[in-house]
Amino acid sequence: MAEKSNGPRNGDCSTRVIPGPTNPMVSPLLTDLYQFTMAYAYWKAGKHNERAVFDLYFRKNPFGGEYTIFAGLEECIRLIANFKFTEEEISFIKTSLPSSCEDAFYNYLRGIDCSDVEVYAISEGSVVFPKVPLVRVEGPVAIVQLLETPFVNLINYASLVATNAARHRFVAGKSKILLEFGLRRAQGPDGGISASKYCYIGGFDATSNVAAGRLFGIPLRGTHSHAFVSSFMSPDEIIDKSLRSSDGSRTCEDFLSAVQTWLNKIQWLPSLHGTFGETNQSELAAFTSYALAFPSDFLALVDTYDVIRSGVPNFCAVALALSDLGYQAKGIRYRAKGIRLDSGDLAYLSCEARKFFQAIEKEFGVPGFGKINISASNDLNEETLDALNKQGHEVDAFGIGTYLVTCYAQAALGCVFKLVEINNQPRIKLSEDVSKVSIPCKKRSFRLYGKEGYPLVDIMSGENEPPPKVGERILCRHPFNESKRAYVVPQQVEELLKCYRSGKSGKAEECLPALKDIRDRCIKQLEKMRPDHMRRLNPTPYKVSVSAKLYDFIHFLWLNEAPVGELQ
Repeated sequence: MAEKSNGPRNGDCSTRVIPGPTNPMVSPLLTDLYQFTMAYAYWKAGKHNERAVFDLYFRKNPFGGEYTIFAGLEECIRLIANFKFTEEEISFIKTSLPSSCEDAFYNYLRGIDCSDVEVYAISEGSVVFPKVPLVRVEGPVAIVQLLETPFVNLINYASLVATNAARHRFVAGKSKILLEFGLRRAQGPDGGISASKYCYIGGFDATSNVAAGRLFGIPLRGTHSHAFVSSFMSPDEIIDKSLRSSDGSRTCEDFLSAVQTWLNKIQWLPSLHGTFGETNQSELAAFTSYALAFPSDFLALVDTYDVIRSGVPNFCAVALALSDLGYQAKGIRYRAKGIRLDSGDLAYLSCEARKFFQAIEKEFGVPGFGKINISASNDLNEETLDALNKQGHEVDAFGIGTYLVTCYAQAALGCVFKLVEINNQPRIKLSEDVSKVSIPCKKRSFRLYGKEGYPLVDIMSGENEPPPKVGERILCRHPFNESKRAYVVPQQVEELLKCYRSGKSGKAEECLPALKDIRDRCIKQLEKMRPDHMRRLNPTPYKVSVSAKLYDFIHFLWLNEAPVGELQ
């Protein structure tokens, strides 16, 4: 399926036309009421056009891990590129605010857009860490405040589910096919569509979600359910039994008889003697019927009745009959012949099925039959994938749904959107919980790499500080713990924040990449990470730091803003 385009790929993209959000529900009204009450209060106080800077970031990596995948940026850019209130929306806002609000405020809302808003962000698909701004938004404070809720909404789940997908990929390994099967269990239609998109970014290969396939160009995968198998009562239900060969040179007039002949041959194999007896004939009819419909893409669900005593032998009989007509036993990566297991001991059953296939290849000399694709589903998650790896299995592809798309292990990422500067004056948010203290002022962020090519530390510095340089030692300090500090001599320096919306600054803008490019970036970024940061159990925390100058300023501002207590 063709990859969806987001416009030019090279050079300045400031003149491109950006389509609206994928979900039409994403509009200027997709925000909390208090954003409008604040906007009115800013306007009433004459502060609405004051230049503000907000940072969007999160405080803790999800799922007990030490990394996160940043996703959702494109939808944010789509929103602000088309941000404009309709008359109907303004009328609704007017009914939602107190009647004391002045009519002139609604005239102000009619005129606003995001043409004076600047957005700087880390590239979507990047590996990111707590406290480091994912997105920096600059613009008139009232307008930027209206963007807070939709930005957090669009990035929170996207980054969470992309991270969940990346973690499943890490456990499954690079060689396995991962299929997102979560639509029916997702939190509503938007949850299903978003999950398909962001699981693909996180490393999944395909989805069962047809709508997501159309919208985003994600490869589709799927066969049939137990209902299809159990809907057949006997082979007599198959009316048209003819099937043309793959090259069209001949026609098998009674494909069902060919299948039954192969089933008899399999039953008499010495190497399989005693493995099975009489198979379920209604299941054989279902498999035959499906093969007549999809001879090049025959993949059967084999656990409706009994995997080893019926499902696998019936599948082999149909697959061998197809092979006689030139339909290869092993297909391409996304549309391979094979079986799917949806219940039972997946490790044991996959190994037994593999032995069965290998015996068929050896006895009948059918090349590739022993390597037929084995897929597995059935409420899989990170833990079950890890357990299967430890037990030993022969599964080639995993279909994962509920635990993946619902992010069952963690409900939310916890992104926040904090004011860090207004009218060029740095601002800080204090808390008794140190993890909730914000890092003030407009900042630049850099990733420093070591000799082995792994990232060592992310460092934030003031906007006007000189950037770190390759080969020059720099002091990296923990933002809040004075004893945690280290010198780093970077072998590579990567600036993280790039301009995606230049407002009226005239800066060149980054282009929005194609979805596959975002996915490729994610995979490459994860490959760069040190293994101890990636492991499931007790991963090593990745270091996030500030420059010495920014450290001093944080604590100066902290002391300046915190009220001094008095003991009596």
